[in-house]
Amino acid sequence: MDRTEPRLITSVERGVATVVISNPAKRNAMTTAMWQSLPELLEGLAADPEVRVLVLTGAGDTFCAGADISTLRENAGTAQGLAVEAEEALAAFPRPTLAAVRGYCVGGGGQLAAACDLRFAEEGASFGVTPAKLGIVYAASSTRRLVALVGPGTAKHLLFSGELIDTERALRTGLVDEVLPPGGLDKRVEEYVRVLASRSQLTQASAKEFAAGRTDRDAHWAAEARGSTDTAEGVAAFLERRAPRFTYTTAPTR
Repeated sequence: MDRTEPRLITSVERGVATVVISNPAKRNAMTTAMWQSLPELLEGLAADPEVRVLVLTGAGDTFCAGADISTLRENAGTAQGLAVEAEEALAAFPRPTLAAVRGYCVGGGGQLAAACDLRFAEEGASFGVTPAKLGIVYAASSTRRLVALVGPGTAKHLLFSGELIDTERALRTGLVDEVLPPGGLDKRVEEYVRVLASRSQLTQASAKEFAAGRTDRDAHWAAEARGSTDTAEGVAAFLERRAPRFTYTTAPTR
């Protein structure tokens, strides 16, 4: 395969799945084919019990500059629908997800980053939500997700203007969770996802659903806890001063 061909590159190592957005000719813009392939790719990773954490990032020095604008000429509605489907599939991924951002994180790239549970960014990254520049109606689900992250005021600023904001403002408004100095992003992400991979999936999955507003799932997670050995293992490991060996595996969310 031509390394310059637009594609999503996937690897799994020591419980961490990494998905790299690669379209170097267009600052990692997402093509129609890339939007279409992401939900199936995520479904396969969710079905792999070895995957405990997912990292989404961009090739080179850019996260994702949005959708490939040339695809919008053909059918903007279809392209937007595919982007929302991909975003929702990422938000529904049953294990912790983290966007590692450097460079531009704009438009559709912002949708994908917002759909992750956490966002770590390198100083100098730029964030923008740009449908107003194209006359596009931003999806209700995407708007609600953005408001939940940054509040209605900042969400309106981003949506109304399409202006880019820097990492300082992104951190202050809650759009990103950590900002790392140049050269420090990869090391911090690697360290952090190793921590996530070592923790209880039972705790993580229930917290993820509750944080998303799934108030109807208390009984489900109480039953999962009763049927799991994670609590007993966690307590035993604490008392024995050793690392826990959690065995609960999260099934894809329905």
